[in-house]
Amino acid sequence: MSFYSRAARMLVAGLVLCFGMAGATASFADENAVVTGKIEWGVWIDDDGCMHWWADGGLEGYMVPRRNPKTGKPVCLKKNTCLVENTDTLFATDSHKLTASGRDRLRKFFSSAGAFGYAIYGHTDSRASDEYNMALSKRRAHSVAEVARSVGASVERELGFGERQPIASNQTVAGMAKNRRVEIICYRW
Repeated sequence: MSFYSRAARMLVAGLVLCFGMAGATASFADENAVVTGKIEWGVWIDDDGCMHWWADGGLEGYMVPRRNPKTGKPVCLKKNTCLVENTDTLFATDSHKLTASGRDRLRKFFSSAGAFGYAIYGHTDSRASDEYNMALSKRRAHSVAEVARSVGASVERELGFGERQPIASNQTVAGMAKNRRVEIICYRW
């Protein structure tokens, strides 16, 4: 009797599956179906210059390393610091709005640099609070990134470091001037 009961359950399950698939096929074939989602995709470059494929449909995305199909090794770009610009030449004091000459200089740079992608890092001296300097350096990096995007350059990251990565002493006027900078990293083949 258990054999027949198991066979009956399998038969019912098979029928449910068949009718379910038929209904699903009919709904997929509906000519009035509305697409409600969009999948965004692209290539992301990590801080080391290695490329990753990514896709995101809105609920959950995924990322996989881009690998050379012949060798299986990750595809990585060469990176170098291609411009360090003192922010005194790009911005007024305590501002993230680019000067006209600073905007022109950056436009020319991004139009001619020829890199695959860019990372833009903003830095400040230590005259204001850490919180204020972090926000100002982020806004300045974003302003530079917007110029890059305006000429078709791909900006992979824009970060503000505030006063946290000084390259000179903040105890002198000359040292503070060196620390107020925007660094642009170029990713190249």
